[in-house]
Amino acid sequence: MNRRQWFQFGAAAIGALIGLVLAVPGVAYLLSPLLKRRTDDSDFRTLARLGDLVEGQPRSFSIIEEQRDAWVSYPATPVGTVWLVRQPEGASEPVLALSAECPHLACKIKVSGDGKGFLCPCHASFFELDGSRVNRISPRGMDTLEVEPIDPNDPNAEIRVKFHRFRTGTEEKIPLA
Repeated sequence: MNRRQWFQFGAAAIGALIGLVLAVPGVAYLLSPLLKRRTDDSDFRTLARLGDLVEGQPRSFSIIEEQRDAWVSYPATPVGTVWLVRQPEGASEPVLALSAECPHLACKIKVSGDGKGFLCPCHASFFELDGSRVNRISPRGMDTLEVEPIDPNDPNAEIRVKFHRFRTGTEEKIPLA
């Protein structure tokens, strides 16, 4: 190997090393969404304790979570609301969880003026306290949410709800991805 070849080899080696140093962070950045450990967004969330609810009086709770796309995390913001209704003793479930999003057009459902049901203010859909519909404006009753089993005799029992959003405008309850 003569001197000219030695410099060519050295320049190529240094160029390859610089290219490698620049490529590693770039490849890591592009692959980072695949390498991140994903949390299951459909986990149960603690919303209240059983003693916080009064039988037959619905109470709303906001669902707050961080939004994340492939490379960006956004600060925690409200993504939905859940109505919790404590059921009378002897009911199959001590607490009923209902989505506050109207199945008609996704307006936020509120408690009716007399407190004995729910009302969607956008198109006057009425619902009973169990989420069943009173009139035929909404295509289905309010969407029930899964509640983790709790001891109905323990006032400190945490009420944990699995929050989901559902497709609106359909008679079937179809979860959104």
